[in-house]
Amino acid sequence: MKSLAFLLSLNVVVVTAQTPKDSLALANAPWQTEKLSKGIVWKRAHFQQKELFDANQSINVIEIDHRRRSHTWEIITADSLNKKDKKKGILRPTSQLAKDNGAFVAINGGFFDVKNGGSVDFIKIKGYIPDTTRALKGSKATFHGQVGITVDNNRFQLLKGEPFVGWEYNLPVENLLLSGPLLRWNSVNEKLPKNAFNDNRHPRSCVCTTQSGKTLLITVDGRTPESDGMNLHELTFLTRQFGCTSALNLDGGGSTTLWIKGKGVVNYPCDNKKFDHEGERSVSNALILKIK
Repeated sequence: MKSLAFLLSLNVVVVTAQTPKDSLALANAPWQTEKLSKGIVWKRAHFQQKELFDANQSINVIEIDHRRRSHTWEIITADSLNKKDKKKGILRPTSQLAKDNGAFVAINGGFFDVKNGGSVDFIKIKGYIPDTTRALKGSKATFHGQVGITVDNNRFQLLKGEPFVGWEYNLPVENLLLSGPLLRWNSVNEKLPKNAFNDNRHPRSCVCTTQSGKTLLITVDGRTPESDGMNLHELTFLTRQFGCTSALNLDGGGSTTLWIKGKGVVNYPCDNKKFDHEGERSVSNALILKIK
């Protein structure tokens, strides 16, 4: 298995404000690497003294090799999947969703209603739709309603949709989770509009795929002196350095959480305003990996 530093050394690029110095910082960092299971590797690094993007950064990466057949993907939701159960709007921490669903690894998923619960975008799980897009069909889709994650026959795939609500309803897939914005597609960076969400630094969660058949789950911590977080241009740069051909931003901010069975929450969720593992936010949905 090639090391992360080796992969980074093959992708030294200059993108907007990011520089070769940032590429070298990533490549030369003392990455801690741990094999979790067959084909599943956990890597993390803490950049201090403003080494990366002239900022402090804390990054966790789970690398899943699809050539292995020892794991399965699932999209999960805090809302009940029982059609007779009308209880909706439930929120639970990613760690609790992971434990309740027998996960090995979990990352928070798409955007949701913090006050009332429920996803604000379309979700389908095993053919059932617990959440629909909270906008009329035909209206302009939000930035987090134009791209999806599909999981069918244990095939994990990013799917680029349409700029208008409705494309997601007719897809012949059993499992679908929308999020966004899309950062990279087919080895090309997406053009990101200039706005506060894209341009300001926040904690970030991200999923991406590589040409070599791997999926990466990435979290970047933020909102503390120990880790400033990234804007989406910096996150795009990061995914390219990791060899990602396509990359999708997930819900971030206080929602950003990465959980591993036997280790618990391994990033530093910021809702308690401390650089520890206790500041987890309750969310509506998540993406999990199970071991067969």
